[in-house]
Amino acid sequence: MKVVILAGGFGTRISEESHLKPKPMIEIGEKPILWHIMKIYSHFGFNDFVICLGYKGFSIKEYFAHYFLHESDVTFDFRNMNKQIIHNHSAEPWSVTLVNTGIETMTGGRVKRIKDYVENDTFLLTYGDGVANVDVASLVTYHKAHGKVATVTTVQPSGRFGAINLDKANKVQGFHEKPKGDGSWINGGFFVMEPSVFNYIDGDSTMLEREPLERLANEGQLVAYKHDGFWQPMDTLRDKMQLEELWKENKAPWKVWGQQ
Repeated sequence: MKVVILAGGFGTRISEESHLKPKPMIEIGEKPILWHIMKIYSHFGFNDFVICLGYKGFSIKEYFAHYFLHESDVTFDFRNMNKQIIHNHSAEPWSVTLVNTGIETMTGGRVKRIKDYVENDTFLLTYGDGVANVDVASLVTYHKAHGKVATVTTVQPSGRFGAINLDKANKVQGFHEKPKGDGSWINGGFFVMEPSVFNYIDGDSTMLEREPLERLANEGQLVAYKHDGFWQPMDTLRDKMQLEELWKENKAPWKVWGQQ
């Protein structure tokens, strides 16, 4: 089953860094957030990726073109025709297909453009700027069990500010750090989709989150997988700094790989 990652947006809300690179290439712990997302899926045995490129997509191509070299020890022997000797190579068991899906193409249009690469099979789909400790294996099992066209992982994001706990007399009883928001469930990405979803997408100008998902919902073909665990998008520089701090402190909940 292939994993499709949307990595073509402009990232305007984190323009401090996205003016130099696409948002999926912004680093957390010296690794692009795209790498972190791929590691999540790889942990559950999904290693075949299709990445939808757009804004500054060449930098993502260059990253993967040199990935093996970057992750290995290497000797450059300039005395012998610039011979390269790889030592202690370390690489992921990934197959990565990079697809130019257009600079201005909307999310639905990008999905439509990779139709030929998913080989008429069920596929996974997520955004290239958000991490979570979603149990992807359970997500896939859930999707197969209900038999609908699509499953979306829904999450309840934390509130942006801490809350104060008050008693009936308005006395402060304590503080609650970043409680859940208003209780609403929102789109957290981490979709599972059947190939028939392409019939719901018109073309490049189609936003996946609008007509396609709304139509699927109206037809009873979109089911929610509720995720109560960690989920965090990297929309702003503040979000990036929070994720970076969690990684540095070895408290990154999305780091499911390497765990027993």
